[in-house]
Amino acid sequence: MKKQFAVIGLGRFGGNLVEEFSRLGVEVLAIDKNEERVEKYSKFATFTAQINGIDEHALVQLGIRNIDHVIVSFGGNIEESVLTTLLLKELGVKEVWVKATNVYHQKVLEKIGADRVIHPERDMAIKIANKVTSEKIIDYIELSKEHSIVEIIATSKLNHKTIMQLDVRAKYGCIIIGIQRGKNLIVAPGVDEMVLEGDMLIVMGRNEHIHRFEEDGV
Repeated sequence: MKKQFAVIGLGRFGGNLVEEFSRLGVEVLAIDKNEERVEKYSKFATFTAQINGIDEHALVQLGIRNIDHVIVSFGGNIEESVLTTLLLKELGVKEVWVKATNVYHQKVLEKIGADRVIHPERDMAIKIANKVTSEKIIDYIELSKEHSIVEIIATSKLNHKTIMQLDVRAKYGCIIIGIQRGKNLIVAPGVDEMVLEGDMLIVMGRNEHIHRFEEDGV
């Protein structure tokens, strides 16, 4: 059975999420107390509801308990964000991700049980900074403050070398968890897998180890 998603709060970030879920063919319930926003995203969402995110009765009536993954995306209304998150966790929603506006907001959300706290502007800033400072890094996903997954283009320096010969884990402390070669994705490549120039290496590890590999190894 496909996962079901809900987005509560249809501002710029929440609305874009709904559109992207629609593009991916994913069922998404779009919720906002603003009628115009609900109307705007009704063409993208599988279902829409004009309710307040802290209205427990309305959420229960919508069947929010049956939704696998709820993303709370309010603008600057920290109180409403916190109360909605708390309510969703009390109702037993499996995964609740919440957009935070600052570090204090994040701390409160973590204390009340948010499964993940999102900082869209900060996360995008990190991605852009890493992209513009390296010609080799194509994409960047932050796992924590210390760990990330990055996509790095293999140069001629790595051409026709096997994973064993590269020995990235021993030399740099990070690991190659996948290789994208054209349309083909090689997951968890074996030690005999050969890297070719132009391959997209999917590398995971501590940030300083990844940067050392990107600077010296690739």
